[in-house]
Amino acid sequence: MGSKFSILITTFNRLEELKYTLTSLEILIRDGVRIIICDDASTDGTSAFIQEKYPEIQLLINPVNKGLIYSRNRLMGQVQTPYAISIDDDANFLSENVLEEIANYFEKKDECGVISFRVYWGITRPEKNHSNEDSCKVKSFLGGAHVWRIQTWKEIPNYPDWYRFYGEENFAALQLLKKRWEVHYLPSVLVHHRVDNKARKKDADYYLRARRSIRADWYNYFTFYPQNKLIRLFLYSIKMQLLKAKKTKDIKVLKNLFLALSDMVKNSNRLQENRNSLTITEYNEWKQLPDAKIYWEPNQLH
Repeated sequence: MGSKFSILITTFNRLEELKYTLTSLEILIRDGVRIIICDDASTDGTSAFIQEKYPEIQLLINPVNKGLIYSRNRLMGQVQTPYAISIDDDANFLSENVLEEIANYFEKKDECGVISFRVYWGITRPEKNHSNEDSCKVKSFLGGAHVWRIQTWKEIPNYPDWYRFYGEENFAALQLLKKRWEVHYLPSVLVHHRVDNKARKKDADYYLRARRSIRADWYNYFTFYPQNKLIRLFLYSIKMQLLKAKKTKDIKVLKNLFLALSDMVKNSNRLQENRNSLTITEYNEWKQLPDAKIYWEPNQLH
């Protein structure tokens, strides 16, 4: 079973988290799963640690920091197995028989190109793991907890690395929709993302992340949405950011808005070159899909 899978991890200066993740994967390594890690120019000894402790891991090293999406493209280019699991360097599986669950699901669902996992966000693991959710078709997936059927990856363009961070999942999901592939949510596979999401608002890069999130939505509007839809949604997004700035009286929200608009102008040629408009039928199909299931809480009933 393990020979069918590769596990892909991008990392940058999070050695202690990565150590925990790799320890959790050792049973899969022994089962023959190929692990490929891209170290995005870490300065904390990440590459030396991997080379010494895990010589069986294939290690890619970016000489300078190139960003998450660039690194994910590098990793996907190395895959030689039918399936490729991507997890963050601060994430680990809590479910048992993960590979069997994934392989069996792909075998039953010929139309599925990507599987998104159930993800619990928190520093400590959840007290309860059970969920009564059913698998279903969804809009998109979480970049740090999903698996590709590699056949489908080869049918679409690579992630747009000039996005840098955020938006690449929707880009890929929309490309898949154009090719008549689907993204599915598989709650039987549970991932623990060891992050305090609320505390992220205090991180130094919080506003940079917000800026990239805003512009990523815009990039995908202008790449995929029909002309009569994208302008309305673009203007609505601007309006909501202005209202947020007014409500919070946070000048940085307004600054982020103008910086994101500047990014749009700078990348206008790229957006035009990558334009792959949905038909109205495809657009309506996309809008009717449930949103990507990013956060799971143990007290959720569904």
